Amino acid sequence: MISPPKHSVVSRNAARKACHSERQRRIPASCVRDTSKRRDSSLALRVTSVKVSAMTSDALHNQRAEGIASPCARASCVKIIALAVLLLCGLPPATRLSSAQELATAPGAEIHTLTPKPGYFTEPSVAIDPANPQQVSVAYQDNAHIAYSPDAGKTWDTAANTAPPDYRVSGDVSVTYDKHGHAFLCYIAFDKLGTFNYWAHGATRNGIFVRRSLDGGETWETQDVPVAKQASEPGIPFEDKPYIVADAGDGPYSGTLYVGWTRWTLVDSQILLSRSTDDGKTWSEPLEIDTHRGLPRDDNGANEGFSGVAGPDSTLYAVWGDGQHIVFTSSRDGGRTFEPARNVIDTAPIMFDVQSLERCNGFPVIGMDPKTGRLYVVWSDYRNGDVDVFCSTSADGGRTWSAPVRVNSDPVHDGADQFFQWLAVDDTSGAVNVVFYDRRNDPQNKQPVLVLARSTDGGRSFVNYAWTSTPFDPAHVFLGDYTGLAASAGRVYGVWTEKPNASARDTIVRVGIADFSEPGRAQPSAVPK
Repeated sequence: MISPPKHSVVSRNAARKACHSERQRRIPASCVRDTSKRRDSSLALRVTSVKVSAMTSDALHNQRAEGIASPCARASCVKIIALAVLLLCGLPPATRLSSAQELATAPGAEIHTLTPKPGYFTEPSVAIDPANPQQVSVAYQDNAHIAYSPDAGKTWDTAANTAPPDYRVSGDVSVTYDKHGHAFLCYIAFDKLGTFNYWAHGATRNGIFVRRSLDGGETWETQDVPVAKQASEPGIPFEDKPYIVADAGDGPYSGTLYVGWTRWTLVDSQILLSRSTDDGKTWSEPLEIDTHRGLPRDDNGANEGFSGVAGPDSTLYAVWGDGQHIVFTSSRDGGRTFEPARNVIDTAPIMFDVQSLERCNGFPVIGMDPKTGRLYVVWSDYRNGDVDVFCSTSADGGRTWSAPVRVNSDPVHDGADQFFQWLAVDDTSGAVNVVFYDRRNDPQNKQPVLVLARSTDGGRSFVNYAWTSTPFDPAHVFLGDYTGLAASAGRVYGVWTEKPNASARDTIVRVGIADFSEPGRAQPSAVPK
C-alpha cells in the first residue's frame, strides 16, 4: 500500500495512526511496559536459577562418580556458581541475548542511502540489467522515484521524469529489465483514497501505469502507458499493489511483460493480469486469474500480494495470498490462459500486527532457479507465536510443494519477529537469497536490523548474515508493505526502508550490497551501520 504525502486529502497513514492511537488509549502504555518488564525479569531469574541448580547437581554427581576428592568438587561448583551469578547479575539482558544471537557479516557488505534527505519514502523494488549487470535500478515511493547505478552499486543518481504529473499521488512501485536492457517502472496513481481499507468505497480516478527507459534506467520516457485506468465515476474499482515481471529468457514468449495486481470492488477482491508483447507500448485487457474471489477489504480474506516469475521455457508462475493460504497458478501460453488457481501452502493469517508497526503482512514471493527449474516461495507468518520467515520449494512445476523450512536462524518461540521478506534466486549459481527485518537482538522486540539469509542446498537450510548492525525504531512511521531483492553472479542487492531519527516521522530508502562471487572471501571486520 501507498502512504500519501502530507497534502493528500485522505491519508492511509493518518487513518492507521488514528486506529493505533485509539487502541493505545484503551490500555495504558506504562502499565503494559511495567508488567512486561517484571514478567520478563522474573521469568529470566527462574529459568537461570533452574539452570544453575542443574549445573551444580550435575557437576557434583559427575565428580563423585569419577572418584574426585570433595574439595575439588566443591571448587568446581564454586566456579559454576560464580559464572551463574555473572549471568544473573553482571550482564544486562540485552547483552546476554545479543551475544547468543550474533551473526556473521554479509561478505563484501556495503550500504548506500538512496534518498537525498528523509521524507515519506517506502516500498522499494530493485532489478539488475541482464544485458549489462553493472546497471542496477531501484524504484521507491512517494511519489514514483528511480535511483540508478551504472557501476554495480558503487555510485547512485536519481532519475528525472518518473512520477506522473497529472495525479496527486503515485506509488506501489516495482521495476524490472527485459533481456535487451530496457527498464520498466510500474506504479499506481490516484488523487484521493476511498474509505480506509475498503478502498473501492468512495474511490476516485486511479490506475496502473508503466514507464519505460531504453538506456537501462538512466533516462525515462516522459509519457507513461496505462495498463488499467479508471475515471472518477460512482462504483469504480480501485487498482492496487501491482508488480511487473519480464520474460528475459529465450523461450517462445521471450520479451513478454506481465503486470499482476489486486482489483478492489465494493463486493470482492480479484487478482488480475495484463501482458505486453511490444516492449511495454501497449497492454492487453486485464484477465482475472483467480479461481475464487476474496473479500473486499484490505485485510485477511482478500486476494492480495501478486508475485510472478517467468521460467526459461516462458512458463509464467504466479502466487498471492488469500488469508490463510498461498494460491498458485501458471500459464504456458504467454499469459493468454492460466491453470485453475489453487491453494498450495497453508499459512497462519497473512495479515498481522507487529509491535510498533502501523501495518504488516507476510505476502508470498516466488522465484526460480532457471538451471534446475526448482521453484521457491517465501512468506512470513506467526504459526510459532512470533513472526518467522518460511520457504517452500517445488521440483515439479508447482504440482507439489515441500514442507516449510524456517529461514531465520534464531531459536523457535524466542519472541522475536522477522518480517517483510523478499526473495531472489541467483540466475547463475542458483543460490536462494532472502532479506528481512529482524528483531532477534532486541529483548523488547521493537527495533530491527536487516538480515540476509542464503541457501546453497536448494532451500533445505539457510545461513543468516547481518546486513546492518544499527537497529532503528519504526514507531509512528509507515514502513510500507514490502522490501526488494535481486541477485546475479553472486552479487546481491537488497532495498528497504528505515527510520533514521527516533524522534522524527520521516523515512529513508537504503540499498545493501553483498558479494558471494569469490569463494572463501574474507568477511569484513565490521557490519555496516
